[in-house]
Amino acid sequence: QSLLRSQSFTADHKPLMGEAPEVRGFFLGCGFNSAGMMLGGGCGRELAHWIIYGRPERDMYGYDIRRFHHSLTDNNRWIRERSHESYAKNYSVVFPFDEPLASRNMRKDPFHQILTEQGCVFQERHGWERPGWFNKDGAAPVKEYDFYGAYGKRKNTSYKYSELLAKEYTFDFPPHHNVIKSECLSCRHGVAVFDMSYFGKFYLTGPDAKKAADWLFTADVNKKPGDAYYLAIGGGVAEHNWNHIQTVLQDQGFRCQLTDLSEDMGMISVQGPKSRDVLQEVLDTDLSNEAFPFSTHKVVTAAGHQVRAMRLSFVGELGWELHIPKNSCIPVYQAVMAAGAKHDIINSGYRAIDSLSIEKGYRHWHADLRPDDTPLEAGLAFTCKLKSSIPFQGRDRLEKQKEEGLRRRIVCFTVNETVPMFGLEAIFRNGVPVGHLRRSDFGFYINKTLGYGYIRNPDGGVVSAEFIKSGEFTLERMGVTYKAEAHLKSPFDPENKRVRGIYD
Repeated sequence: QSLLRSQSFTADHKPLMGEAPEVRGFFLGCGFNSAGMMLGGGCGRELAHWIIYGRPERDMYGYDIRRFHHSLTDNNRWIRERSHESYAKNYSVVFPFDEPLASRNMRKDPFHQILTEQGCVFQERHGWERPGWFNKDGAAPVKEYDFYGAYGKRKNTSYKYSELLAKEYTFDFPPHHNVIKSECLSCRHGVAVFDMSYFGKFYLTGPDAKKAADWLFTADVNKKPGDAYYLAIGGGVAEHNWNHIQTVLQDQGFRCQLTDLSEDMGMISVQGPKSRDVLQEVLDTDLSNEAFPFSTHKVVTAAGHQVRAMRLSFVGELGWELHIPKNSCIPVYQAVMAAGAKHDIINSGYRAIDSLSIEKGYRHWHADLRPDDTPLEAGLAFTCKLKSSIPFQGRDRLEKQKEEGLRRRIVCFTVNETVPMFGLEAIFRNGVPVGHLRRSDFGFYINKTLGYGYIRNPDGGVVSAEFIKSGEFTLERMGVTYKAEAHLKSPFDPENKRVRGIYD
């Protein structure tokens, strides 16, 4: 006799846990992908803590149901295709840059077609198709899912996108390493445009908007009562942020509304030493340091269309983000590319952003920053209004941690040898393990592998600057150790000159 049993496989091969976004007080603990016996004990303990205290003790973001956008969990095609691929690849080796073939093209921004034609190799994040890198050998569109030839489906042939993914099934540098290098160095030396439209774009409005913003955000947003706040949030965490903010507004009784305009707007980021020269031809405003300082924004006209220009950077260069109404995206993009042609402007993707951002020391959510990390441990004390008297969520814990000293803190490491690292490599201080890398990538400008990880003092004491400076560090990758240099500041532009437009 054979025993038939039903197994629940989820869209990303991870359990579904936490409070359901649709119903307060309804918690999930399911979808364990044939690993319930292994995960049940720990997940059960965390779920109990979640129910009682409103959050788990440990980082459970990877299992949190809010990692999926509500438009996906309501879509039968997405569920059917992704759950099938999750089962089909149950025992496959997980490579660093793999992407799903199932349930693609669910959310496409206004630039999707024009970037596809220019060789964009897309990544899937939160249902969005976002640019990964740009293939110099022509278009590589994502095709309809073929269920790997099962269920009578005809298996896709001559599938360039799938072939490019297969070439990345390695723990070495990928074959197109130099393509990503070109995208990075074009940004560092000239100008590049990044499509970041997958960002969440929310408006926080209402009579208590200032009270809510003061409580929600660690930084001093310093707005007048009743003002509106525009929140641009990394696309991969947009649903999680949306639900967190809604929960806080409800629990605190703030008279506010949160409005989601993510699908109604596109966003491009124009970055690099020549970005001002390009955009000054497109925007109807003075872009000088005096007229448009770093970390400010204005509503301006670009090629006859109203856009919100923000002087910000996630790559460590002079640059502006343009937040554009959906129907204006293509003409504004075309105007930027036309103005940039004489400056050799290029499209760049998120693989370049990953490299550029770690080179500058900017933090990524759920790599450098997790729910169980604090801003002080993450080197982000400057984002906290601790010098003011304004209360905010978690302030008491930060003040206590600041007084007691940090038992754990993030550190930057560089390796002189040309070796790929991807995160999770062990960190040793004087031969003793003290942590692991959260994230790692190759920095093309400094020509070194970089990694960021949190380290602890083995004796349980404070992790001081002297503790870091006095140690000899090594990183272990696949059983091989490499000498590493620890940095208290990013080795790239530690004085933050470039974002201020200062190029010596």
